[in-house]
Amino acid sequence: MSGIAVIGSVAFDDIVTPSGRADDVLGGPPTHFAVAASFFAPVHLIAVVGEDFPPAERDYLASRGIDLSGLETRSGKTFRWTGRYHEDLNVRDTLRLDLNVFAEFQPRVGAATRKLPCVYLGNIAPALQAGVLDQFDAPKLVACDTINHWIETARPELEAILPRLDLLVLNDEETRLLAQERNT
Repeated sequence: MSGIAVIGSVAFDDIVTPSGRADDVLGGPPTHFAVAASFFAPVHLIAVVGEDFPPAERDYLASRGIDLSGLETRSGKTFRWTGRYHEDLNVRDTLRLDLNVFAEFQPRVGAATRKLPCVYLGNIAPALQAGVLDQFDAPKLVACDTINHWIETARPELEAILPRLDLLVLNDEETRLLAQERNT
């Protein structure tokens, strides 16, 4: 079986940048990763959304050929994030974070998906990422995303998963925070 398993948050974002604002934008790094990866390989998305998730957004993801059999719909609202980006777009402030149905998300990887050769772990708690990775048979490539929140609050768990990764996705600010030094 070929393809990429993508696990993490599907969200709605309100984004403020120096050049404008966008509200209720389909977001979450796994969402963007899944759409981009769908140009190159079959994608199997494992995530959770609330009852407020519009059919049009589900249709958009499906139109990209993304397997949504792992996209759970639960009673409640979809994860929401509001952030402000600075002139240096690598620097952002979280203005609001509503985990909603994502707060209790415990990803379960189906039998067929466990055999996939590529895994992308979205920026969920590092202990949760490790638990998800444990459910896979023997992936050939494991990519992981994290954010400053996990680097600051779950560093030991994040450091424990690092040896199991082939690729870690960080922006400049997160890299400096994880490395605990600046590139001068």
